[in-house]
Amino acid sequence: MDPMTGYFRDGYCHTGGGDQGIHTVCAVMTEEFLEFSRQMGNDLSTPVPQYQFPGLTAGDRWCLCVERWVEAHEAGRAPKVILEATHASTLEFVDLEVLQAHACA
Repeated sequence: MDPMTGYFRDGYCHTGGGDQGIHTVCAVMTEEFLEFSRQMGNDLSTPVPQYQFPGLTAGDRWCLCVERWVEAHEAGRAPKVILEATHASTLEFVDLEVLQAHACA
């Protein structure tokens, strides 16, 4: 995984007390999801240099907030999930079968 990925920018979907958004779902970005996220008020495509964030493009891996992934899933716009990089705490919010159905091949 890219070293910038994840709440802690350590390349993994680790989470902890400071991670208010619960960034635990490792996903592969798509144009469709990035547009959905922008419409929901979280523009992940635009660079934010002060946070050393270059902006995401389709194909990038990113640890998403579990609530945003669920919203995208319910809207039919969820990106694929990398199961082995998704934090186990995600299962408190999403059934394993749902994640498996969206797993990268």
